Amino acid sequence: MKMTTLYAALSGAFLLGTAALCPAQTPSMPAGSTMEHPVNNARIAASSEYRADKGRIEADYKEAKAGCKSMSGNAKDVCMAKAKGDENVAKAELENRRKGTAHSQYEVSVAKAKAQYDVAKEKCDDMSGKEKSACKKQAKADEDQALAEAKSNRQNMAKSGK
Repeated sequence: MKMTTLYAALSGAFLLGTAALCPAQTPSMPAGSTMEHPVNNARIAASSEYRADKGRIEADYKEAKAGCKSMSGNAKDVCMAKAKGDENVAKAELENRRKGTAHSQYEVSVAKAKAQYDVAKEKCDDMSGKEKSACKKQAKADEDQALAEAKSNRQNMAKSGK
C-alpha cells in the first residue's frame, strides 16, 4: 500500500514539475480571429467534403437503380449490375483520392474488374447453350486477367516506392 502512495506522489510531483517548466503557450492568431485550430478546421472541411462526395455517389446509385425499374427481364439485371458496379468503383476512387496509397489504387482496379465481370456475366444470361457457357468463361478470363494486372501494378508500385 505504501509503494503505490509513493508512486502516486512521485508521478504527481513529476507532472507538476514539467508543467511548471513549460512556458505558457500564447495564441499567435490575430485579435478577433475565428480560426483557432486551422489543422482541425482543415480536417473538418475535408471530412465534410468526403461525406458530400459519398452522398453524391449514393444518390447517383439510387437514381441509376430507379432508372432500371422501368426495364424487365435480363435487361433490368444488366442495368442493376452496372449501377452497383459504378457505385463500387466510384466509392473505391473516392477512397483512393482520400488515401492515395498503392493499396487504394489496387482496390480501384479490383472494383473495376469486378464491375465489368458482373455486367458481362449478366449479359451472358441472354444467350443459351454453348454460347452462354463460352461467354461466361470469357467474362471470367477477362476478370482474372484484370485482377492479375492490378496485382502486378500494385507490386510494381511497391517496388518503386510510390
